[in-house]
Amino acid sequence: MKLIMKLILSAVAVIILAKLLPGVSLDNYTTAIIVAIVVAILNVMVKPILIIFTLPITIVTLGLFLLVINAIIIMLADKLIDGFGVASIWTAILFSILLSVLQSILHSLLKEDKK
Repeated sequence: MKLIMKLILSAVAVIILAKLLPGVSLDNYTTAIIVAIVVAILNVMVKPILIIFTLPITIVTLGLFLLVINAIIIMLADKLIDGFGVASIWTAILFSILLSVLQSILHSLLKEDKK
């Protein structure tokens, strides 16, 4: 149940960011749920591999290259999902930063409701 709530909150965050950012397009709410699921799967399966391959450059940039890795994950989700689009790598970087912040806020609200 907790996983489903997190995916729904992530889909809500994707919908909000698609409305706010001009370079992000989203067809409908079902696509937002699919984006949340695909990004979660890519974060679990692909992101650790990318981090290992880019470890030297991540160390040299003091971890800032992880923003690029997050943007690559978003761009990969863009290629995998038909109704989701991101205009450029810069938009993907901004989208990934704002998505992380918004997910943190929404997940903290979920934890406060349980208390």
